[in-house]
Amino acid sequence: MKAAFRSQYVPPGVLTIQEIDKPTPKDNEVLIRVYAASANRSDLHVLTGKPLLMRLFTGLFKPKLAVTGSDFAGQVEATGPAVRSFKVGDRVMGFGGGLGSGTHAQYITFPETKRIVLMPGNINYEQAAACLEGAYYAAMGIMQLKPAARQKALVYGATGAIGSAYVQFLKYYDVYVTAVCGGENRELVRSWGADKIIDYKTEDFTKDNEQYDFVIDAVGKSSFAKCKRLLKKNGIYAPSGGAENLFLVLMGPLLGGKKVLFPKDNKQNLGFIKELLEKGSFKPVIDRIYPLEKIAEAFTYVATGQKIGNVIITMD
Repeated sequence: MKAAFRSQYVPPGVLTIQEIDKPTPKDNEVLIRVYAASANRSDLHVLTGKPLLMRLFTGLFKPKLAVTGSDFAGQVEATGPAVRSFKVGDRVMGFGGGLGSGTHAQYITFPETKRIVLMPGNINYEQAAACLEGAYYAAMGIMQLKPAARQKALVYGATGAIGSAYVQFLKYYDVYVTAVCGGENRELVRSWGADKIIDYKTEDFTKDNEQYDFVIDAVGKSSFAKCKRLLKKNGIYAPSGGAENLFLVLMGPLLGGKKVLFPKDNKQNLGFIKELLEKGSFKPVIDRIYPLEKIAEAFTYVATGQKIGNVIITMD
């Protein structure tokens, strides 16, 4: 089978396609024919080994996994003898986690008890792949924030994979949303329900004159220190990265009632995403689609930080 392969940490444009052995499922695993996956920010970190701190988990001197990729949409081709939740022919989608699970390949094996669900019938494989990594992180935040109608939220980086999901999830709960994005994407973000748009290219969103129950940094380019004046007394700052934020979580009692969220995984996340897809309350955003053979080009684009929503890799 074909797979995106590397034996060491490399820049985006160096990733190559190689023929490797097709995997065999263990007792509790399903063999999945992958039709689509995303190339995302998490994958980029795993590919390059940066920031260096993450190598404590992905391999100090060379990657533990030679094949990149963290999410997938495909069809079950075989099942281990202990599998009860899925059968051959099922269309499935799943997320292996931010440290990677080798999904940029034509076939993968995946435990039935991990982050995997049946695909909704109203989307295709490419759309399903655009509902995973970024949307999963947004769902993690939503499950902890527990938003309610008439609350107010600001989403910085509203057009990315995480941000576009956050905007739609918040509007599902009837939250007033201020979206921070490039002004050229104003109408797109409004189509997701955003109530107010701040163009980060011409305005400093941290000087906004409103206060919010939630301030969400969906691109990891701001900080609690810069955003705390935007928060109401018991407001919550939700980052998408940065070791300093874990320190701030521990300092919660010293932040004057304001809090920093440290997202926790939840088995309900994929179910929540699937439910909103079936209701038509969440529509995946796809920027570009690349065949597996052009995955190096796809990662080069992801590395620019300019993608809108998701970049999708197709295996056929």
